Amino acid sequence: MENIENKQSRRTFMKSSTVAGGGLFLSFTWLSGFVTAVPVGEAPSGDWYELTGYIKITPDNIIKLINPNPEFGQNVMTSLPMIVAEELDADWQKVVVEMGPHDNVKLGPQFTGGSNSMRMYWRPLREAGAAARQMLKEAAAQTWGVPVDEVTTKASMLLHEKSGRSGTYGQFSSKAATIPVPKGMKLKEVKSFNVVRNSKKNVEGEKIISGKPLFGLDYKYEGMLIAMIEHPPAFGMKLKDFDATETLKMPGIKDVFRQTLYEDGFEQGGFDTRSFNELLVVVGKTTWEVMNARKKLKVTWEPIGDTLKNTMGGRNGKTEITVPGELETTTKQLEKFKEYAAKPAQQLRRDGDPETAFKNAAQVIERTYNAPFLAHNCMEPMNFFAHVMDDKAIVAGPLQAPGWSEPTLAKLINLPADKIEIQMTRMGGGFGLRAYGHYIYEAALISKRIKAPVKLVYTREDDMTYGIYRPTYTTTYRAALDANKNLIALHVKGGGIPEHAIHANRFPAGTIDNYLAEGWRIPSNITTGAFRAPGSNFAAASEQMFLDELAEAMGKDPIDFRLELLKRAKENPVGRNNEYNADRYMSVLQLVKEKSGWNNSENKKYSRGVAAYFCHNSYVAHVVDMVMRDGQPYVERVTSAADCGIVINPDAAINMIEGAVVDGIGNAFYGGLTMVNGEVQQKNFHQYRMIRINEAPKKIDVHFVQNEIDPTGLGEPPFPPVFGSVASAMYKLTGKRFYNFPLIKEFNSLNKA
Repeated sequence: MENIENKQSRRTFMKSSTVAGGGLFLSFTWLSGFVTAVPVGEAPSGDWYELTGYIKITPDNIIKLINPNPEFGQNVMTSLPMIVAEELDADWQKVVVEMGPHDNVKLGPQFTGGSNSMRMYWRPLREAGAAARQMLKEAAAQTWGVPVDEVTTKASMLLHEKSGRSGTYGQFSSKAATIPVPKGMKLKEVKSFNVVRNSKKNVEGEKIISGKPLFGLDYKYEGMLIAMIEHPPAFGMKLKDFDATETLKMPGIKDVFRQTLYEDGFEQGGFDTRSFNELLVVVGKTTWEVMNARKKLKVTWEPIGDTLKNTMGGRNGKTEITVPGELETTTKQLEKFKEYAAKPAQQLRRDGDPETAFKNAAQVIERTYNAPFLAHNCMEPMNFFAHVMDDKAIVAGPLQAPGWSEPTLAKLINLPADKIEIQMTRMGGGFGLRAYGHYIYEAALISKRIKAPVKLVYTREDDMTYGIYRPTYTTTYRAALDANKNLIALHVKGGGIPEHAIHANRFPAGTIDNYLAEGWRIPSNITTGAFRAPGSNFAAASEQMFLDELAEAMGKDPIDFRLELLKRAKENPVGRNNEYNADRYMSVLQLVKEKSGWNNSENKKYSRGVAAYFCHNSYVAHVVDMVMRDGQPYVERVTSAADCGIVINPDAAINMIEGAVVDGIGNAFYGGLTMVNGEVQQKNFHQYRMIRINEAPKKIDVHFVQNEIDPTGLGEPPFPPVFGSVASAMYKLTGKRFYNFPLIKEFNSLNKA
């Protein structure tokens, strides 16, 4: 048994049992839900007795778990409560879960992102469950007059074998709630788990498929008005003036006004990103009325010019950034890429003497890869409700990081944080976009201005043209081979708008004696932000595509080549800052090789591509099987292997990988935003191509490396290696290498040539 010391009082245990990691500070949290015998959120008869702050039990033996973490499809509402239920020894059929309110004292930052939920909550939630179970045992022991060590638990029952006595958790819940939190909690051994590592169905599944109100767009409030914003048509433009005469004549319209988000000199936090600071707001009774009235606006826009942005830096304090006012065009951006790539760049890592190695090389292979801006395109467009009053505020909607948004919201509406109630709804997608709070602030400022409850709603066009995109990237790889085709040096140099995607200490760093990584950036007024596996999605694409081509040039099997490099990293690594574990990396490659039948003759009918990547603390490899269908490349099958430590909920984990595979194929084939004079050219799905149901693989076969490592991330890690495996399969299918995303655009261009 694992022994964990806990010297906290009941009060501090409830408030702040914390775990740090990934730059975040999370408290014990509670988790969302599952429901079985009792519908989620439906309270049974009797009082709730609270144990450890996150667990409530009724005399009827119903157990409620409070989920702090926002849910946007990754299934934390089921998987996180499973951790608690495991250590609590709870009967899953006797559990209900509800979404907790925002409470950064009791429940911590409540952040969903960075694939951190399982990793960061694993220990706190186990400790919470184990502590509550011990409290129940002590309550039973005191009642029965027996030693506590003789009391056992099973499926929400307390048992004393010697006397034959038994009782439900509910029978002892009131007494247990008065017992101090124990200090020397013992956690279960992994081999004894009966909830964790066993599949449980999504507890909100029935609500989702039956259309019950769950999402921000479902939220209703008495007297609520609807607001929409008109933002500039292009990045680098701002509002000059407007005429709302005709708009105000339209049915249901209450007001039209300018709204400034951040006043001059406002210090933005790290996630206070916004694209347009001054907006034109239309407020009315219904969404349809506001949409139609907004079309009647007469607006004049003007160039914004260079602007100064104040941000709150970390250790360096306040930072001032000058944002250029240029109206950018995609073709000019690509020209800039070539210009900047030719200049000296920031050195990120150097091993050995790469310059000499390249000078003495018998062969040098150089390839450049490019990727466009990507829109998040959550199925539920951005929206938020706000009711700002003189002495308090209520805000509600889909967001990933309530704790990050609250301080800025408090400053903007001039209310202390304890006077702001943040309610979290289920998100209809997030992918990083809903970590940014601009739409929350906009809704709150509009409500404060009109002195009424209001829901801000973005149309798809608003959402797609507002910004905070995945950056556009370019990366050049160079490899030096000796006369025997041995790899003697590698140089990677990448840049982008407004950042590069170089992870200098990841594979293949540490496997090559002579290695150089460099990066550069181009500033821009086009706003960018986190996008599923930020930076890693393109880093993996370019890296894995180049390794595949390099293996071919060296006459090696692509999987064996990667394993050979990783063997070097394991036995005789270069450098000290390598971020990855070579054994775990090798394990997913070996597993995917086996499960895909990599060398089996029956699979020769497929054009096969492979890629593997490490990010967000996990390792994933994919083998893509591609065929030509109706003149277009089609991914018919995918075999995936993942090492994410202990798999808490296998069905949910499989679903996560399946979703990432389909998402990755769609973005690799079709995803891309282009600009003309700062104006986004793709404004809705008829212009921005998404993968369709009939284009998804017929089969996605998912396998996990079995181990007892604490759980790590899974929301993001399966996504990055999809791009490289798809590109490599396309090469096998067509005989041509592809270097520019989206791949289908380049494929069609080459076919027309």
